[in-house]
Amino acid sequence: MSPLTALTYVLPHRALSSLARRLAYSANPAISRRLIDTVVAKFGVDLSEATESNPRAYPTFNAFFTRALRDGARIPDPDPRALLMPADGRISQCGQIEDGRIFQAKGRSFTTTELLGDETAAEPFANGLFATVYLSPRDYHRVHMPWTGTLRETVHVPGRLFSVGTDAVAAVPGLFARNERVACHFDTDFGPMCVVMVGALLVSGVETVWGGIEIPPYGGPITTKDYRGRGIVVERFAEMARFNYGSTAIVLLPKGVAELAPQLGAESPVKLGQRLATIL
Repeated sequence: MSPLTALTYVLPHRALSSLARRLAYSANPAISRRLIDTVVAKFGVDLSEATESNPRAYPTFNAFFTRALRDGARIPDPDPRALLMPADGRISQCGQIEDGRIFQAKGRSFTTTELLGDETAAEPFANGLFATVYLSPRDYHRVHMPWTGTLRETVHVPGRLFSVGTDAVAAVPGLFARNERVACHFDTDFGPMCVVMVGALLVSGVETVWGGIEIPPYGGPITTKDYRGRGIVVERFAEMARFNYGSTAIVLLPKGVAELAPQLGAESPVKLGQRLATIL
């Protein structure tokens, strides 16, 4: 375990993330420009793909970080059976959910019940498929629908805010099931699908297109929002949510409905809209 990862066990996670949020939303040019310039230079952000390519045009760091892509910058796989990658980034891990457990790294795993905060909600995904997609600070930070679905409910599960970098994923047991997260449950034509938005250290917010700001607040009890009967349908490839700063999205699928794209594996670089899996 690196010294930085060890330090995250004792850092005031929520206080730091609250501070990061205030800085991200600051309209003070001295703050926003310094943050934007630092991230562009450090991580090699490609603004040519953005709707607005001028970094000085963004009034806040958050506006820059949640920037939209220009039309045509990402194109969904044309095969109608292709279930799509929800975000830019890289695959942390993907594969089968074995006896209700999701592989994390180096012998570490966690259960779908721990991730979703509810045993009943986890049952449909027993022995199904998962894909964990890590979004780095350089990536496009909006998450899109892998497949058309009708929103059933969202569940905000409180937790810590560990880093989700490679070292932390390898070292912190059950990391993704310990961090603050929002599980978005959908009904589709093949059955249930869940996309989990996992927060991380200095990630100051998660927003959904239907509900607005979901995180913060930080901590508190598990909070469920029931959307059944409201007819909220989000189409394949449409935006569903967004992060502030880098984090992770996890897609869960039931058993027997799809096959993961064979070229995907740990550390595979991925782009929004490419094939994640093929519906059977």
